[in-house]
Amino acid sequence: MTSTPSAVRAFRPAQLGTLVVIAWSGEHPDDERDMPFLLAYALGDGTGGPEAAGAAARQLLEEVGLPVGSEYVDAAEAVGLPVTLLVEAGQAVLTMPHLSAQCPVPQEWLAAVRDRGHVYFIFATRPWPEAAPGVPVSEDMLREFVGDEAVLSTAAHCLLPVRQLRG
Repeated sequence: MTSTPSAVRAFRPAQLGTLVVIAWSGEHPDDERDMPFLLAYALGDGTGGPEAAGAAARQLLEEVGLPVGSEYVDAAEAVGLPVTLLVEAGQAVLTMPHLSAQCPVPQEWLAAVRDRGHVYFIFATRPWPEAAPGVPVSEDMLREFVGDEAVLSTAAHCLLPVRQLRG
């Protein structure tokens, strides 16, 4: 009896292209306190364009154990989830296999992190080329992208604990 080996595709960061991370805080429907949010998305400028970037993002999320869809993972309860967030000196540093990204964070975001100890992390599989680094993202643009059901239903959602360096 012979068997056919299952096809295993290696993740190719070049297909993901430029990864951008944005932090903001805002109202949370479950209580009165602000929630710190962190959004990661590709610009779609990698090899193969936006379609390949979306496929690469889905492959990466599957590899690390973050399901795509509307359900969220609580990373504090997930065993072995290789995604971490370090906040230090006004910067959020997201680390996961194959990538690391950082972004400056506003003071109100830091206050919400201190209050909650975690962020609501969204990794979009849909590229957002209009929101390139150095291009201002208005609240309306962010609300339109993050509020789009097609974006939310194809993204990974995670409550991610925040680590901070202690001096």
